[in-house]
Amino acid sequence: MAFDARDARDPQRRGWGRYAADLLDALRRRDDVAIGAHGGGGRLPELAWEQVGWPARLRADPPDLLHAPNCFLPLWRPCPGVVTVHDLAFEVHRDDFAPRTGWKYRTFTRRAVASAEAVICVSRATADDVCERYGTDPRRIHVVPNAPSLVSGPPLEGAPPAAGPDSWASGALAAILGDDAPPYLLAIGDLRAKKNLERLARAWKRSGLPHELVIVGAAGGAPGAEEALAERLGSLGAQLCGYVSDLDLDRLLRGADLLVHPSLFEGFGLVLLEAMARGVPVVCSDIPSLRETAGGAAELFDPTDVEDIARGLHDALARRERLAAAGLKRASSFSWDRTAERTLDVYRSVVP
Repeated sequence: MAFDARDARDPQRRGWGRYAADLLDALRRRDDVAIGAHGGGGRLPELAWEQVGWPARLRADPPDLLHAPNCFLPLWRPCPGVVTVHDLAFEVHRDDFAPRTGWKYRTFTRRAVASAEAVICVSRATADDVCERYGTDPRRIHVVPNAPSLVSGPPLEGAPPAAGPDSWASGALAAILGDDAPPYLLAIGDLRAKKNLERLARAWKRSGLPHELVIVGAAGGAPGAEEALAERLGSLGAQLCGYVSDLDLDRLLRGADLLVHPSLFEGFGLVLLEAMARGVPVVCSDIPSLRETAGGAAELFDPTDVEDIARGLHDALARRERLAAAGLKRASSFSWDRTAERTLDVYRSVVP
């Protein structure tokens, strides 16, 4: 079968890239499926490669199946197709996307879902959204969850690693994790409005907690919007770290007193499981996808209410040990090998 591996090869992987890379690795560990990973069309523009170049290349030797793990399934193809839909944020939070990017997602995701022989959604919440918004037959949709993917490094004792190609060269990591550094709350997410980071920063200020607020994530919103948001977050006292390496992200997670995820809209919420797998308590928005992923192992708050977010921070800190234990148990029920097995079941439903 053919697999679109472009996101898996992104040097700065985020949610969709981690999904593609870890699913591909798990499928390759199996001996009952042969995967051909395709990495892009060279000089062809992105959209031209997706809709023309890739299917034309496959036409000479058609695979049994084609899987697009990123919404962009070729509408014409020489074989059956499976598409993964992570979320429909581009429909709900349009201002978070550059105009051309938003147009592409809204134009082709709907058509990919209609065209696909099977649709994978990473949560029941996303599946329900796809059915309601696009009128998709629920019998064509398969819910296959993500799993923790970030490798856990050595113990935190001792000095942080020296600056290098895979390290946070600014020295900010050493300041946050140093022996004399104050405790901190960690939020992970790019600088888009849907991540709701400004309300979190205001709630943190209102909470009176002795913790710092550390925010990790790349820019990713519409041009100009992320700069303005970063300025407002900085003025509230939050520490903005930008994109960090996997090694640094793992260390920051393990050093946090809480993982806070205040998002207004998510497809799955992988950062919840990453924190839980490390015994870090989680407090997050009470929205369908995050309730589903948390499975009762997180403190919940109303993400539109600054007072309730502050309340959630206090309550989660008071329940740290119980939340940590519940989170470890919850995270252990997810693995990429299980995800690969369920994904292979979807492939078999299309090509027995």
